[in-house]
Amino acid sequence: MPLAYKSKLVHAASNANSSSLFSSNPLLSPGNSRPSTKQTRHTMSVQRFDVAVVGLGALGSSAAYQAAIKGAKVIGFEQYELGHVRGASHDTSRIVRTSYGAPEFVALARSAYKDWAEIERRSGLKMLTITGGVVFLPKEGPNGSHTFANSLDANGIPYELVDAAEANRRWPGFNVPDSVDTIYTPDTGIAHAAKSVTTIQYLARGSGAILKDNTRVDAVVPQASGGVLVKTSQGDFHAKKVIIAADAWTNKLLKPLGVELPITVMQEQVTYYKPKPEHEARFESDKFPVWIWGGADSSEKWFYGFPLYGEPTLKAGQDAGRNDITPEERTWVPSERLRKELTTFVNGLIPDHGEELRTVTCQYTITPDRQFIISPMEKHKDIIVALGNAHAFKFAPAIGRVTAELALEGKATDDLSKFGFPQPTTSKL
Repeated sequence: MPLAYKSKLVHAASNANSSSLFSSNPLLSPGNSRPSTKQTRHTMSVQRFDVAVVGLGALGSSAAYQAAIKGAKVIGFEQYELGHVRGASHDTSRIVRTSYGAPEFVALARSAYKDWAEIERRSGLKMLTITGGVVFLPKEGPNGSHTFANSLDANGIPYELVDAAEANRRWPGFNVPDSVDTIYTPDTGIAHAAKSVTTIQYLARGSGAILKDNTRVDAVVPQASGGVLVKTSQGDFHAKKVIIAADAWTNKLLKPLGVELPITVMQEQVTYYKPKPEHEARFESDKFPVWIWGGADSSEKWFYGFPLYGEPTLKAGQDAGRNDITPEERTWVPSERLRKELTTFVNGLIPDHGEELRTVTCQYTITPDRQFIISPMEKHKDIIVALGNAHAFKFAPAIGRVTAELALEGKATDDLSKFGFPQPTTSKL
């Protein structure tokens, strides 16, 4: 990283004193284009940008960064403060992996690892901790271990397929039943969630993007003359292309355009466990991998978890526990049902996990097929939608890059053919 650029980041971080990490730097401040009065907002000319991004979580921040480093004039909008806990990009850790049973995810994950490496190079900071990872899967069936293995083989991903006895020998923190196979991938690891998003926002601003927090987007309006008018709580802006990465709030912007995605929003949760001191060593990240439980058969619930990371605790959660809500109904109060289901499961797989320390909620936004949506709208090509279906954090740098490519070049370098709008959608167009 050039020394002058790195010093800008250090200076900005050391002087941050508000929700904007760059508020002390007038060139990088999210408010550097914000009118000072309501009257001024109504009388000033509409500012024009190449790309506007709606939503500045992991996907939106990555899109703003990727468009900015390509030389575009970029503005991003976040309805809350940057780094807020109302969405899906906060807390400490997310799993990164190439181990998917669908080849399209494996291929995009491979690209994402390269994009993560570039972020680390540009920032001089470590984003990923590689621990290796295991996926416990049925021995047979459409979601079985051999389907997974075939997907990895198709993309040249190294892995090992081991039985329960070998898994228990290699990772004594587990109590793996004979009913499952174990697939181990050495490239699996952990991304620090909040740190990663903040770093990507640093890089976006350092590359010229304007990121406006506490700015609600009320509508995106395609213009007959081309481009899109973005109507916000801080005035109107014009962009040649708009990237919507609004997660649970996506349909609020799409409905006026005649499209409604089949979205379900859930309040999910993770629990942190404190192993006894005499058991901690077996759960260190060099002895205990990131793990995902896919069940002994396709009807079982999925669970996941982490080794000790950043603190002497184990983190575990259930995937899509179906505590359905709307964003406005979210309580942040953990579900007792989900807590009991998780701890009952963990008692069997990881007997020495220790006592429950705390439970933290998060927000899931999914469609029925759990496929990503990374696509321009059919009738409004200047509007691109990015929806991660509650498993996209690991892919965020790649999704940001390909959405920026769609916005600026009209096509992506990665194959996005599987990531179109789900069918059927509710559409009036």
